[in-house]
Amino acid sequence: MNNFRYILLVEDDAVDVMTVQRCFKQLKVPTQLLVAKNGEEALLQLSKEGGLMPCIILLDINMPKMNGLELLQHLKNSAELKKIPVVMLTSSKEESDVSKCFELGVSGYLVKPVEYEQFVKIIELFCGYWSKSELPR
Repeated sequence: MNNFRYILLVEDDAVDVMTVQRCFKQLKVPTQLLVAKNGEEALLQLSKEGGLMPCIILLDINMPKMNGLELLQHLKNSAELKKIPVVMLTSSKEESDVSKCFELGVSGYLVKPVEYEQFVKIIELFCGYWSKSELPR
């Protein structure tokens, strides 16, 4: 996973954050996982001068303050941030959410499994794909 530098996880559910962190640790993903609890917090992290710029953003849809769709739209309208690949990691299977995310330019859409073993498989597939992909610098 030589392409991974930092991954920003935007997720308000503490259990889901811990599950993703646990998966990364179990899979020995050699990257730093940064966490923001909502879209506003993510934008603050992304706008910090000298701050870490993630190579990928994992984004939930349903969050307080600024939800994932609002953040995705903001990211894709930003000249500086639009190149960062965004992958939705959400519990929503709603066709309208899937369609809206792809209309806004999402790079992928993953539905969070309920069972931990399936969650690990999803994260493993995610990491396998993105570790082989060329990413913008």
